[in-house]
Amino acid sequence: MATIKDVAALAGISYTTVSHVLNKTRPVSEEVRIKVEAAIKRLDYVPSAVARSLKAKTTATIGLLVPNSLNPYFAELARGIEDYCERNGYCVILCNSDDNPQKQRNYLRVLLEKRIDGLIVTSAGGDSGLAQGLAGVRTPMVIVDRGLEGLDADLVRIDHQYGAYLATRHLLELGHRDIACIAGPANTSAAQMRLAGFYQALREAGVAVPAQRILESDFSSTGGYQVAAQLLSEHPPSAIFAANDMMGIGVLRAAAERNIRVPSELSVIGFDDILMSRYVFPALTTVGQSILQLGETAAELLLRRIASPDLPIDQRIVTPNIVLRESTAPLGGAFAEYR
Repeated sequence: MATIKDVAALAGISYTTVSHVLNKTRPVSEEVRIKVEAAIKRLDYVPSAVARSLKAKTTATIGLLVPNSLNPYFAELARGIEDYCERNGYCVILCNSDDNPQKQRNYLRVLLEKRIDGLIVTSAGGDSGLAQGLAGVRTPMVIVDRGLEGLDADLVRIDHQYGAYLATRHLLELGHRDIACIAGPANTSAAQMRLAGFYQALREAGVAVPAQRILESDFSSTGGYQVAAQLLSEHPPSAIFAANDMMGIGVLRAAAERNIRVPSELSVIGFDDILMSRYVFPALTTVGQSILQLGETAAELLLRRIASPDLPIDQRIVTPNIVLRESTAPLGGAFAEYR
């Protein structure tokens, strides 16, 4: 692999002059610049990012930790982050922790060793050690989606409790009273808040739901499918609130296998409004906000924090909306209005 000294030798100039051309640290003549560029092209020379970062004290690189890259929510979130960073001259290193706190901590160490300029973390949840580890990190950071208790950092997340409240109230307004909830993992703050919103709507309506109507699973289509299979095996509810869209898609599959028609016999509502929820059949009614926009907002906050480290902490809680599609309907009635 060619080095900067090889470029200098081929161009017939000093390697410090080549460095000035590459880093634009000192004016050089047009003739010299052309010689350097020709030598770089002939040798296929790639400047050392490490060396340049040591000199400039910046890598123009952002680290992104996600708990599950297979989940379309995090894929869409990462795309929003990447798009914003690319437009502003930063590249993104994506690390997937597979909902494994230890793997997440390992990736965090690797990213910090690479001297990233900033870090965006979507937590795997249930890991107090991560919050403690991040508390000592001096790299600018933004937390997305799931807050980390005890960590004072910029935060962007949707209002999980209010979103679940809206979803449950929607089912109640359609006349449903036998409503089941497929909640997310109890060790995640997002799942806790969504379950709290579910209960809040029921309390306001004076509706009691038996404990057996509330089951927990992971935030995946497989998890939703497996739990729905239990709920639908005997005495199915008239409606199910799934704590995320992937779970909701699993519910649709379980219902179809049992010839339970959605929404005339079973209403299903999810959470997140991932792109896929628009194209399953029936299209999934859900609660959410633009995931791409959430990602862009997180990236915007991080780049602002990098530029101005002493700004006050900024925590943005995004208000979700009901997205009416085809999977909910009045109790014993027809399709809900499609929007």
